[in-house]
Amino acid sequence: MQRTPDTGLSRRDLLAAGAVTVAATTAGSSARAEGAAEIAPANEVVVALQTQMQISFTINGTVKELNVDTRTTLLDALREHLHLTGTKKGCDHGQCGACTVMVDGVRINSCLTLAVMHEGDSITTIEGLGQPGELHPMQAAFVSRDGYQCGYCTPGQICSAVAVLNEIEAGVPSHVTGDLTAAPEASVDELRERMSGNICRCGAYSNIIDAISDVSRSPA
Repeated sequence: MQRTPDTGLSRRDLLAAGAVTVAATTAGSSARAEGAAEIAPANEVVVALQTQMQISFTINGTVKELNVDTRTTLLDALREHLHLTGTKKGCDHGQCGACTVMVDGVRINSCLTLAVMHEGDSITTIEGLGQPGELHPMQAAFVSRDGYQCGYCTPGQICSAVAVLNEIEAGVPSHVTGDLTAAPEASVDELRERMSGNICRCGAYSNIIDAISDVSRSPA
């Protein structure tokens, strides 16, 4: 049998010795790990993660209290807990705008924020803007201008459109505002830029801009 020149051991002897060494090392590591688990440091503090939280906020003018998992998004709280299903779940990644709502007058993607982050906030969904027989002017304009086809993105489009006109009225510029020292106007370019985060897969963009323009020209 072939011997190595340095040790005089056969190849089979070396393999057997290596296997025994690995087994012994593994057993020793397991024993040390078990011992460490059994004997915890006296000053160790165990922190329990809080997974449920009581929150309160105002939804469409009514105070609501919920006990939710801290990982629940505002979108899921609205749809699954409060059954306000007008707000739609589209991409669930903040890219389509179907879940747009207004928080203290500012539009946000409700799929990208946690419900527990909005303690005490005032939230407006599509249901809070208007109802059949008493439509918000923006809702009426969308109907008049046929600003939707399948209608899935429409709640987010309308909430965003209302917020856009509020932004323009407040003098907030956009990336296409030419003169930052003057109040922006509700031009087609301004409206298209500001509404660019709301995707309509049916392609009703022209009608949507017409609807928003109608409302912007209406007397307050």
